[in-house]
Amino acid sequence: MLVRLLYASRAVDSGAEAIDNILAQSRQFNPTCGITGILCYGGGIFLQAIEGGRNAVSELYGHIQRDARHKDVVLLHYEEISERRFGGWTMGQVNLSRINTSILLKYSEKPELDPYAVSGHVSLALLEELMATAAIIGRS
Repeated sequence: MLVRLLYASRAVDSGAEAIDNILAQSRQFNPTCGITGILCYGGGIFLQAIEGGRNAVSELYGHIQRDARHKDVVLLHYEEISERRFGGWTMGQVNLSRINTSILLKYSEKPELDPYAVSGHVSLALLEELMATAAIIGRS
C-alpha cells in the first residue's frame, strides 16, 4: 500500500553543506526503500513530502524525528494514495531563493515558507505548484 506523508521541521544547522548532506543521504538511501519525494527548504525550515510503502515511509519518518539535524518536526498530512505525485524524484529539491514570491503569497500571508502557519493541504498544494512550474531540481 502506498502512502504520502508531509512534514515540516526546522534545520539545526542551516549551512549549505548540512542541507546538501541531507539531500545526498536521501538520494542514496531512498531508492533502495522505494521512497520518492521532494524537499523544500527556506528560511531554516524544511517542508518535505515522502511517498512509498507504508512501512518504509513510517520508518523514514521515525528516523527523521530522531535525527539531530531536525527540530520541531511536525506531521502536516498523511494519506493512503493510489499513485505517486513525486514518483520522478528520489528526492527533488526546491530552491526557494529562486522562486517568484507571488507563488509563496498565493498560499500564505507572507512571501516566505512557513508550513507551521498553514494547513497540510495548503502546503501540499504549494509543493504541487512548485513541481508544475519546474522549480524543482535534482530529479534523480
